[in-house]
Amino acid sequence: MNRTILVIAELRDGALRRVSLEAVGAARTLAGADGTVAAFVAGANPDAHAHRLLAAGADRVHTAERRSGEPYNAERALREATALYERLRPAAVVLGHTAAGKDWAPRLAALTDAGQVSDVIAIEKTEDGSFAFVRPIYAGKAFEKRVFDREPWIVTIRPNNFPVPDGAAASEVDADGRPDGKRETGAAGQAEGGPSESAIQPIGTGGVPDDADLRTVVREVVKRTSGEVDLAEARIVVSGGRGVKSAEGFRPLEELAAVLNGAVGASRGACDAGYCDYALQIGQTGKVVTPELYIACGISGAIQHLAGMSQSRVIVAINKDPDAPIFKVADYGIVGDLFEVVPLLTEQFKLALNRQ
Repeated sequence: MNRTILVIAELRDGALRRVSLEAVGAARTLAGADGTVAAFVAGANPDAHAHRLLAAGADRVHTAERRSGEPYNAERALREATALYERLRPAAVVLGHTAAGKDWAPRLAALTDAGQVSDVIAIEKTEDGSFAFVRPIYAGKAFEKRVFDREPWIVTIRPNNFPVPDGAAASEVDADGRPDGKRETGAAGQAEGGPSESAIQPIGTGGVPDDADLRTVVREVVKRTSGEVDLAEARIVVSGGRGVKSAEGFRPLEELAAVLNGAVGASRGACDAGYCDYALQIGQTGKVVTPELYIACGISGAIQHLAGMSQSRVIVAINKDPDAPIFKVADYGIVGDLFEVVPLLTEQFKLALNRQ
């Protein structure tokens, strides 16, 4: 079946989020060999992001220009996405299960009378040729499979659960916005030296609301944390619980995360105690992460915390209490004082990774 799948890409601090590339791969699965994957990206210098989406396997990318540093506005983005949806009439829309994705998806589903499934971690082909969408329920204790009985679909995918297509992983964007020495893999861009002009299509300014037409205008976004690595998409997460004892106790964890190019997280207990900002909270009432490596330091393993990290590929637990529940879900456990163990790990990783 020749169907069109639309990917709504997302930027964070002017950079294309990894989950948007993962969404292109998921969209290609849904479109099949004969289908078309279209993407939409809005931001400053959108052509640079468009080339990465094409390298990931998109057949064409629709772009919208933004001022550099312009804050995210759900109403503006939704109007553009809805207008593009009406033009393309895709069988499905795929986007990341992020704060923005959770903001867009239900609105878009309501406006287009589409079915929606959220927080998808896998897509399976059924015997009758349709697709089943796998998502966790009951705080990750069970999984359900959802099947749509009609089109269109709105699908949000959990970050770090779908592979980034090879072309996107290998591409480096140069100053002109083109992948340096790479060929785009989308069907619209098979020619040597990059995609055809028609592969990148600006949507223009028609129908895009001015500030005066918006019910809500975001003037400024004040960040409470300044981590370089996005916690939701980090491949390595180092988390601290009440066992860190103070805000200063997070310093060794931050040093380990920096050596591993990872992100720092926290349990709710650490956040409630004032050791760190709630933006770092992982768990049922915080962020859900699925990194390749999760290092839990001084975290007992309350069920609410496990709901946010139990799907991690590898879990390493460091705790003085050998009976701590966290060891039941950990792949590797270290019984000891985190203030002794973590600095030793940091030094060993520095030697192994050749970093000072």
